[in-house]
Amino acid sequence: MKKLLLISTLVMSSVAPATASIASWYGGKFHGRMTASGEKFNKYALTAAHRTLKFGSKVRVTNTKTGKSTVVCINDRGPYAHGRSIDLSQAAAKKIGMGGVARVSLKVLSQPKKWRYGMKPCK
Repeated sequence: MKKLLLISTLVMSSVAPATASIASWYGGKFHGRMTASGEKFNKYALTAAHRTLKFGSKVRVTNTKTGKSTVVCINDRGPYAHGRSIDLSQAAAKKIGMGGVARVSLKVLSQPKKWRYGMKPCK
């Protein structure tokens, strides 16, 4: 019985509920610049910036208007605009049918156990 309780607790704690958020995107002048994780920003990669999630975290982002979704890897910090919780790369924004700013749901799929500066979190 204790094993079953422990297993169900671990499974439930590892699945994060989806949260409603506002997303924006970035690309252009940031392409090729260094991200906060030490990885070069690639506007064509499925990456994103988040204020608190660990670098290397995988997050499913779903545009609530279009229903389209994609999985991104967190490799930068931001956004810094008020009310927004995630900044998507240009490619990720395009994949979910997003123009400028959009209402999205976020679901954390996985987070790395270890990370140190200089590691490539999204390779």
